[in-house]
Amino acid sequence: MIVLMGLPGSGKGTQGKMLADELDMHLVSTGHLVRLYVTGERRQRMLAGELLDDQEMIDMLEKLLATIDDNKEIILDGFPRTVMQAEWLMEQVKKGRFQLSHVIHLKASEDVVRERLGLRGRLDDKQEVIEERFREYQRLTAPVVDWFKTHGAPLVEVDAERTTTEINDDLHRLLKI
Repeated sequence: MIVLMGLPGSGKGTQGKMLADELDMHLVSTGHLVRLYVTGERRQRMLAGELLDDQEMIDMLEKLLATIDDNKEIILDGFPRTVMQAEWLMEQVKKGRFQLSHVIHLKASEDVVRERLGLRGRLDDKQEVIEERFREYQRLTAPVVDWFKTHGAPLVEVDAERTTTEINDDLHRLLKI
């Protein structure tokens, strides 16, 4: 299993798709799952930048993982987003359910990703939503990077302020592909 972390717009989805295609792995994008399966008022709140609570996200991920071929490796894009989710994931690793080979933190400044998000054109990429997602990231997800550092996870940081190709080349070297 590979975990991709980073600010919204840091390249998790792009790099995750490229790696999944190159390595014949399952790409599990929690953002995509949420956009597909969360409806109604809850969806409206999420489009405004609100995250699902930890148990909802874990339950959704569990349902999806139950449908995936066990013989294929997984790339997680956007999970874990909180320390509680990271604790759950590491508990699953300790139980032998998953082998976690890499936690990759795609590091990019808010200015760089703000510019990228402006070009992406998704419904949830409005300026006020972007700012809320940055606040949520700093409050909830940035501490996960530190948590992984102190809990023995195989964390590496990659400069994500470069071109897609440069980042992908770094990931190839890192993953030895």
